[in-house]
Amino acid sequence: MARTRTTKKLAQRIDLNYFKRPSPYKRAKFWLSLLVPLLALTWIVWRSFGMDSRVYSSGRMSAAHAVLEKECAACHLPQAGVFSAKATDNACRACHDGPVHHATQTQTIGCATCHSEHRGRRSITATSNQTCAECHSDLKTSDGPLRYAAHISSLEHGHPQFAALREGQRDPQTIKLNHAIHMKPIRRGPNGPIVQLECSDCHRPVAASAQWIYADAKYTSVNHSYSDQDEVRPLPSGTLWPPKPLTGRELMAPVKFATACAGCHLLTFDERFDDGVPHDKPEVVHAFLGKRFGEYIAAHPGEVRVARNPKRDLTGRPIPPEVRILSPAQWVSERTADAEELLWRKTCKQCHALHFPEKDGHARISQSTFEGPPSANGPQTILPEIEPANITLRWMPRAKFDHDAHRGFSCVSCHEKALTGTETTDVLLPGIATCRTCHAPGPDHAESRCFECHTYHDWSKRQEVTPKFTLPSLRTGGR
Repeated sequence: MARTRTTKKLAQRIDLNYFKRPSPYKRAKFWLSLLVPLLALTWIVWRSFGMDSRVYSSGRMSAAHAVLEKECAACHLPQAGVFSAKATDNACRACHDGPVHHATQTQTIGCATCHSEHRGRRSITATSNQTCAECHSDLKTSDGPLRYAAHISSLEHGHPQFAALREGQRDPQTIKLNHAIHMKPIRRGPNGPIVQLECSDCHRPVAASAQWIYADAKYTSVNHSYSDQDEVRPLPSGTLWPPKPLTGRELMAPVKFATACAGCHLLTFDERFDDGVPHDKPEVVHAFLGKRFGEYIAAHPGEVRVARNPKRDLTGRPIPPEVRILSPAQWVSERTADAEELLWRKTCKQCHALHFPEKDGHARISQSTFEGPPSANGPQTILPEIEPANITLRWMPRAKFDHDAHRGFSCVSCHEKALTGTETTDVLLPGIATCRTCHAPGPDHAESRCFECHTYHDWSKRQEVTPKFTLPSLRTGGR
């Protein structure tokens, strides 16, 4: 007889207490629920006894502060048994007490507002554009008128053209130089070959050690009487320097005559000599000429008999005698005057701005270095004054730039104005549009955040601090 299969019969066969029966899954869940909190509690207690507070940390410290990962109290103040959420400014200034971002800022900004920690092994100076825009998107100062653009959000939005390139700006240097001519094939010296100059033949960083192609050993090995500071323009007030020392490859060094110019621009002064005068002050050049001509006439006394050269006769001037017999001092004085006429009026004037000062209505006269009255010594010498070169070392005193980071690019790809610049006053810096070609948001471009170019604190005005850490303390985590 067949069994009757009804719903009631089937329900009677099901054990209603099946969920109470033990199973491997239930046992695993039970032990996990018990052991995981127990292990976590044990780990916390172990860390607490070990005085290691990293268990409460929101992330790893930056590379600069990695040594303080076990020293939470160095930056965070304990409050009711826990550490405060943010580090205090006093804690930051205990190690590096830099000045405020700007003396006329209207807001008092905490250090941690811009320099956020616990973001991993990254640079703490790499602030976000949003942080900068908190103030610079609507900039206000406490002293009224603004010196800077008031609405800047990023390099792409609101950033103005560089100040050195704005309308009316000129290069204040006095050295006469036509870049366009030097960038074309040019003759090396009066009778030299045609050469093609490269930018690096004249412009190099301080730390560059490559050999100078157009240097002259007679000038590089001689010390001059003027200092390097006499050639450069004083840095403007408010110039900012980074906290770390420069490597010598960031900025280009001022061009030197001995290494860049002497190979082509000869300072010869007389057909009797192959060498040139020193590249120095007029007083030094004058003394050099007197000495060289004095040595020469002592070795060639017969040349005191001077015959008239018809080619040197000038209209409107008396014709000198056919032959004159001069004293050695007169001969030296005349040859010195002739050489200086060539130097001051042509050779030196080709590059330098010279003027002959007046004193009490009369040109300043420098007597010959040889003894005797002016009538016996021949012509008197008027020494010019050379205007300071006034070379600009830093065109962007509140920003930073590293040529070494851009060494893979040709100079003219950024300084394309050098190919067409003909005036001394031309500013040949690349504009902001050139920078935006590479520096832009996105993975296919170089970093464009504000910190890449801008220095925030004037570290030359830093306050000295008193050290408080000891190496054994840091090594053992304060134990």
